[in-house]
Amino acid sequence: MPYRRLPREDDIVDALERLADAVGAKVRDAPVQQPFTPALPSGALDPDKIAAILGNVIPEQAIVIDESVTTGRGFHPLTAGAPPHDWLQNMGGSIGYGMPVAVGAALACPDRTVLALIGDGSGMYTVQALWTMAREGLNITAVIWANRTYQILKGEFDNVGAGRPGQKAKDMLEIGRPDLDWVALATGMGVPASRVADCEALTRQLHRGLAGPGPSLIEVVL
Repeated sequence: MPYRRLPREDDIVDALERLADAVGAKVRDAPVQQPFTPALPSGALDPDKIAAILGNVIPEQAIVIDESVTTGRGFHPLTAGAPPHDWLQNMGGSIGYGMPVAVGAALACPDRTVLALIGDGSGMYTVQALWTMAREGLNITAVIWANRTYQILKGEFDNVGAGRPGQKAKDMLEIGRPDLDWVALATGMGVPASRVADCEALTRQLHRGLAGPGPSLIEVVL
C-alpha cells in the first residue's frame, strides 16, 4: 500500500482501528485500564509513596512529562488508573529533555495542565526553560527530584564493569559542593517555588501548583 499523508480532517482513530483489524491485532478486544486511586501515603518520601501521591493528584487531561529517571522507574503501576491523561516519556536515555518538552506541551495545549517530573541532574541541562515558563505564563508544575546525584550515571558506571569509582570519577557523578538550591534557581527566573521533604507537603504543594494558573516548581528533597 503506498504511503499517503492523512489530511487533518481525517479520522485518525478510525484509521488506526482499521489498520489493527487488518493485521489481526483485534484492538477492540484489548484490555482497557480501569480507573483506580491508590491509598494516599504519609510520612517520609520514597519512590512508591511518590507514585501513590501522583496517582491521586494527576488531573483529567493533564500532560505528564516524565524525566524522573531513577526516581520514577516504578511510577506507572500507581498512576495508570488516574483520570485520562497523556504521559510523555524520554525513551533515548539522554538527559535534559523534560523542561523544554514541558514548555512545548504547554504552548501547544494552553487549555491543559502540564506536570513535569524532572531529576535534578537532568534539570540542570536545560534549567533556562524555567525563565521561558515564567515569561510566557505557562501552566506548568515542575517537580524536581533532588537526590543530589547523577544516579543514572552511577548505574551505567556499574554496568560497564569499571569497578569502584575513584574520587575523580565520583566528582563527575555527584551534584554538590555546593548543593543546588532549586527554590532560589526558580525564584530567580520568576517561577514561584517551594521545597518539600514529606508526603503531606508534597501532596499539598502539588494540589496548589496544579490548581493555579502559571508556572510553579516543587523541589522534592530525597
